[in-house]
Amino acid sequence: MKNLLYILITFLVFTSCSEYQKALKSEDVAVKFTMGEKLYNDGKYNKASRLFTQIVPAYRGKPQAEKLMFLDADCYFQMEDHYLAGYRFERFASAYPRSEKVEEAYYKSALSYAQLSPVYSKDQHDTDHALEQLQLFANLYPDSQYMPKINELVKELQYKLELKVYSIAKQYNHISDFKASISSFDNFIADFPGTTLREKALYYRFDSAYQLAMKSVEYKKEQRLNTAITYYNNFKKTNPESEFIKDADKKAEDLKEQLENYSTKS
Repeated sequence: MKNLLYILITFLVFTSCSEYQKALKSEDVAVKFTMGEKLYNDGKYNKASRLFTQIVPAYRGKPQAEKLMFLDADCYFQMEDHYLAGYRFERFASAYPRSEKVEEAYYKSALSYAQLSPVYSKDQHDTDHALEQLQLFANLYPDSQYMPKINELVKELQYKLELKVYSIAKQYNHISDFKASISSFDNFIADFPGTTLREKALYYRFDSAYQLAMKSVEYKKEQRLNTAITYYNNFKKTNPESEFIKDADKKAEDLKEQLENYSTKS
């Protein structure tokens, strides 16, 4: 029985492969379409895609083109070829705006582009594009069943952009370019008012101002001491229980001691 079962499976696999090879070499686009759809339904997306790619141009403008283009795009989606999936679903949505599949196409296009987003330390051009596509979907289908996932991805990618800008500002602090750090944190706080990194940004902005003031040339020192105190007050007002508060308080005392020298002189 085991041998018979093995022979039967081998025969079916061989027959299936033979049929696929015949369709691949056939000049009949209908044969390719039928075989491609069968392979797609069986989850054999790579083989299906090869057949669909051959016949897409021949079906352009025909009634079957809508179904073909969607299946072709979805093959790339299922194979996790994110760039081609995003692009082809985008084309489908543009070509068939009234299709019953257009919402799914917009969704899978946005999902594909989101997968192209790199780690935060790299250039974020693809992240920006993904956010545009996610926002487009949200605008078109605000009540869609897919919105929870869309919102989750927007939050994830938005945080990546925030982390990129925050990390640059903190790096300036690390290399003691305190002016650049303060300016970068100012921009970060203004550009991302609701960020979860706000507490850290306010602290490191204050720290940069503190370092700049304490190491300042004499004729700029008083002004910079006062600026640092202002940043300290901003930080403490909104984060009185921060993990950085003890360190911030100590630095604020240093600043006030330095300022007393100017009060004495005056």
